[in-house]
Amino acid sequence: MQRCELSLALRGSSLILLVSTGQKIVVKHHRAVLLPFFSNYTKTYSERLFSFCAHRSQMVAERILLLKHLDQVLMLLWSLLIIFASFSEQTDGLTLLAPSSVFEGDSIFLKCQEEQTSKIKLMTYYKDKRLLFYSRQASSFPIQNVVLSDSGEYYCTATFKNILQRKKTSAIINIKVQELFPYLMLTASTFQPIEGDPVTLTCETQLPPQRSNVQLQFCFFRDGQALGSGCSSSPELQIPVMWREHSGSYWCKVIAVSNRARKQSLQHQIHVQRIPVSDVSLETQAPGGWVIEGQKLVLLCSVAKGTGNITFSWHRKATENSLGNKKTQGFLSTELEIQAMKESDAGEYYCRADNGHESIQSKVVNIFVKIPVSCPVLTFRIPRAQAVVGDVVELHCEALRGSPPILYQFYHEDVIMGNSSAPSGGGVSFNFSLTAKHSGNYSCEANNGLWVQRSEAVSFSISDSDGHRRDFVTVRILGGLFGILGFFGVAWLFYCWSHKISGASSVTNGPRGADVPNPQESTHSSPIPAIEELQPVYVNVDPVGVDVIYSQVWTSQHPESSANARRTFSENMDSQVIYSSVKKS
Repeated sequence: MQRCELSLALRGSSLILLVSTGQKIVVKHHRAVLLPFFSNYTKTYSERLFSFCAHRSQMVAERILLLKHLDQVLMLLWSLLIIFASFSEQTDGLTLLAPSSVFEGDSIFLKCQEEQTSKIKLMTYYKDKRLLFYSRQASSFPIQNVVLSDSGEYYCTATFKNILQRKKTSAIINIKVQELFPYLMLTASTFQPIEGDPVTLTCETQLPPQRSNVQLQFCFFRDGQALGSGCSSSPELQIPVMWREHSGSYWCKVIAVSNRARKQSLQHQIHVQRIPVSDVSLETQAPGGWVIEGQKLVLLCSVAKGTGNITFSWHRKATENSLGNKKTQGFLSTELEIQAMKESDAGEYYCRADNGHESIQSKVVNIFVKIPVSCPVLTFRIPRAQAVVGDVVELHCEALRGSPPILYQFYHEDVIMGNSSAPSGGGVSFNFSLTAKHSGNYSCEANNGLWVQRSEAVSFSISDSDGHRRDFVTVRILGGLFGILGFFGVAWLFYCWSHKISGASSVTNGPRGADVPNPQESTHSSPIPAIEELQPVYVNVDPVGVDVIYSQVWTSQHPESSANARRTFSENMDSQVIYSSVKKS
């Protein structure tokens, strides 16, 4: 039995069928149409040919005839296949549905619509001929939060469940995503502000009419740092004060609340201009630069021009050191308080101001410290220990502390006696002649315009002038009396001394005469009278050159005899001493 074999080959645009009998069957075809169906139809016709060969192998003529008829059938079949293939990807009945207008941030759905949805085996979506999505059942394709890059040409295909697996392709739809913020710009009230000036930033944009109800949020940035309290619904941002460190790159960003679409503006440079300080001045709250000791002094330092943070410092020329702490602030003036001024704080003061360009000094201001007058001291100057009427008395009043000039007033029993001024400070004197009415209390008062102080009262008394004269006369009389008594006392002593010597001579040499009595007989035969008056004897000791005169007085009585008289005198000679004090006028 003859074996029958069939083989197929593709050469160019021809399909060649080879039969083992040596016959060659060539079928012309269109390659692009024939290939999808090649594998399916090869098996079917091969089986038929093998079957034909198996049953008709003995009859070659019939087989050749059959092959010719088969060739005609195949030619007809392939013609039908070509016609079918040309209509397999038709667009009738397949439609791609998409929104007519699309904006940034929108979420859209692409839907491939076909009447015979149940017969669709595979649905595929394409953008710019690139596969986006496929599904084995009819479904739509979502695109969330579209961006500008989502614009392009979209279409879909559908493959149906039939023996020929027909495929349909939709028409191409051009989708263009529109900008939600076609215009966005950052503007400022000024891009070169002066330090200390305010600046207003505005984020300007305009929504399309189709999206005019979209709510927006605006954010502002400087060098990558968010400004203010974050994003807000206001397109403006107020910066109340601009400093030099606020210079930098600024931009804004707008965000749609509904779909979070956003856009950033171009960056703009803001340069803050700084003005150097000028016309620095120092003022005080003390009129004329005068301040009372212990009171507060306020020094106000100010500048006429200058921007940015200004550093103020205060100085006293004597030390050049800074007084207190320096103050840095964004204002044109500030003050320093010295709580309690002292006398040593007087001097020349000035201040400095600096905002980073140059330190500028103010003019010097003289500060004078006034010292309230202290309590004065009243003293007396009199010519003698005990003043008397007619003496000239000097009252001296002096306050140890106090700024000049000082006005002094003198009081007698709270009645003003007179006044005197000390232009350079110190004390003053007041002279007056004493009268009998000047006894009493005296005081003085010091006043330098800041404070008034009165001294303590001083008592003063005056001696009687008539009594003084009487005492003086008495002293003179007593002095003269004591002088006479002293003279007689010296004479008496001389007399006694001479008689003592003569008596001693008569005892040694014998009696010289009846005039010299015998001491042993004096008691009986002395012719001396029985009774003799007492006679005082005065001895002045250094009566000249001292204020006190010492007088020594002896008293004696003549005895009955000369011997007794001498003995009694010698025994009683030192029995009594009298001292008297006499003042010299």
